[in-house]
Amino acid sequence: QVPLVESGGGLVQAGGSLTLSCVATGTIFSWNDMGWYRQAPGKQRELVASITINGQTNYADSVKGRFTIYRDNAKNTMYLQMDSLKPEDTAVYYCNRVFNKFLWGQGTLVTVSS
Repeated sequence: QVPLVESGGGLVQAGGSLTLSCVATGTIFSWNDMGWYRQAPGKQRELVASITINGQTNYADSVKGRFTIYRDNAKNTMYLQMDSLKPEDTAVYYCNRVFNKFLWGQGTLVTVSS
C-alpha cells in the first residue's frame, strides 16, 4: 500500500494558483525529510521543494519565490502552495520522502495554460 496520496491538481491559467495536498497514512512527516517532486512529459522527475524534520525548506531555482511547502503534522498532511504558475510548471506532482523513498503514488496532474 502506498502510504502517500496526492491531490489538488487541475487546470489553471498562467499566473494562477493551486494548492496541492499530500496525505500520509501514519505519522510520516514528523520523522522524515519530505519533498514535492514533479515530472513533466518527456522529462525526468525532479525535486522542486523539500522540508526537513525541523521545518527548514528548500526550493529549486525554477520555483523559488513562487512555491511554498509546508506541513500539518497533526493532520498527517503536507502542502505545496503554488502561485504565479507558468506553463512550464505543467507536470504530474508527487510527494515522497527525500531519502529512502516509498513506492511512488499516482501523483496529481497540474496543467498551466498560457
